[in-house]
Amino acid sequence: MMGFGFSGISTLVTIMFVVVFGIIIFTIIKGISQWSKNNAAPRLTVDAIIVTKRTNVSRYASDSSMHHHTSTTYYITFQVESGDRMELSVSGAEYGMLAEGDCGRLTFQGTRYLGFERNA
Repeated sequence: MMGFGFSGISTLVTIMFVVVFGIIIFTIIKGISQWSKNNAAPRLTVDAIIVTKRTNVSRYASDSSMHHHTSTTYYITFQVESGDRMELSVSGAEYGMLAEGDCGRLTFQGTRYLGFERNA
């Protein structure tokens, strides 16, 4: 009876390891695929207006210590002349310099933000 319980736990640990490893591999492949699609996409510059801005703050904590880490990702949603909207990740410096309602020329490649020049 004791051997069966240990075998079940061993199997569960193995399954969990395979699932976690699979998720890591899937995430890496997805990232490489997006990078490749962005590189193959044309570099475009279009008239756009900034419709909204948002941030995503991720917090990480270690159970074994009192160390905490936060990471902030910055996003801006642009609306182009056709009415289509796209949300692109930008740096913190770019995020701080741009405001909702700004009009200008957006340069991007796939899902990669390359720049925004405000109209004078």
